[in-house]
Amino acid sequence: MDTEKIGFIGLGNMGHPMAKNLEKAGFPLYVFNRTIEKTEDFNEKSIVYNTVSDVVKNSDIIFTMLTNDEAVKAVYEEILTQNVTGKLFVDMSTISPEATSGISSAVKIKEAGFIDAPVAGSTKPAAEGTLIIMVGGEEKDLQRAKPYLEKLGKTIKHLGENGKGIAAKLSVNYFISTIYQGLAETVLFSDKMGIERKDMLEIINESASGSGATKVKTPLLIEDNYPAAFALDLMLKDILLAKNAGADFPLSKTLIETYQAAHDAGLGKDDVIGIIQFLSKKSQVKS
Repeated sequence: MDTEKIGFIGLGNMGHPMAKNLEKAGFPLYVFNRTIEKTEDFNEKSIVYNTVSDVVKNSDIIFTMLTNDEAVKAVYEEILTQNVTGKLFVDMSTISPEATSGISSAVKIKEAGFIDAPVAGSTKPAAEGTLIIMVGGEEKDLQRAKPYLEKLGKTIKHLGENGKGIAAKLSVNYFISTIYQGLAETVLFSDKMGIERKDMLEIINESASGSGATKVKTPLLIEDNYPAAFALDLMLKDILLAKNAGADFPLSKTLIETYQAAHDAGLGKDDVIGIIQFLSKKSQVKS
C-alpha cells in the first residue's frame, strides 16, 4: 500500500513533537494549529493549513491531539461537516469516555474509521518517539494506523473496542497522580528530617519505590523549578474524568482536594510535580 497522507491537528506540548516525528519519518504531512506560531517550523517539509477542513480534505489519516472534551468536540464538529468517507481518525487526546463514545459513533455514521489512542508519557518520550499508546477501536483501523503509530511510541497496546484506550489512560493517570502526590509528600518529609533532597531522591530511585515517574521528576525537585512537561491542570482534569468514570476510592477525594487546591493557588500551569509547592506552603501554615 502506498504511504497515506497524514493530517495532524493540535501542535501543543505533546502534539508538536509527535507531529515532528511523523515529519522526520518522511510521511506526507499536513498540519493545523489554532495558534499559528506553533506551525512555523513545519513550513519547510510539510504543508501548514489555516483550517481544520483543509487538513481533513487533503489527508487520508488524521491525528488529533487536543486539550480537553470541549476542544475535541469543537474540532470534530467541524470535521463532520465534510465528506470523510474512507478516512481514518486517530484521537490521541485524553478526554471523557462519553465524549469518545459520541465522537466515534458520529465518525462511523459518516463511513469513516475512528480509534482512540491516548498516550502514556510526557514531552520527552513524545520527542523521542517512546510513548506508550493505548488503543480502542477495530483491528483493521489499528493496522492501518500502525505504521504511523510506530513512529510515535515504543509500545502499542490494543485493548478492545472504542473507549478502551481512554479507559486505560484514565486508569494509568489516576495511578500516576497518587505517585506524584506521594513523592512530593515524601520529599517534604525528608526535607524536614534534614536529608538532602538529592540524596533522598537517589535512594527512592534506586530502591523498589523508584520508577520512571519518580526519575523523570527528580531534576525538577532538586532544582526546585517546575516548567511544565505535563501541567498540573491536565492532571487535575484527568483525575476528575476518572472520578466521573467511577474512580470512587479512599484516595480519590484526597487527590481531588489536593490538586484542586494547588490549581486554586495558581500552580495549574506548572508541571504536575509542582504540587510540592502547594503542599509545602500548606505544611508551613499548619506548623
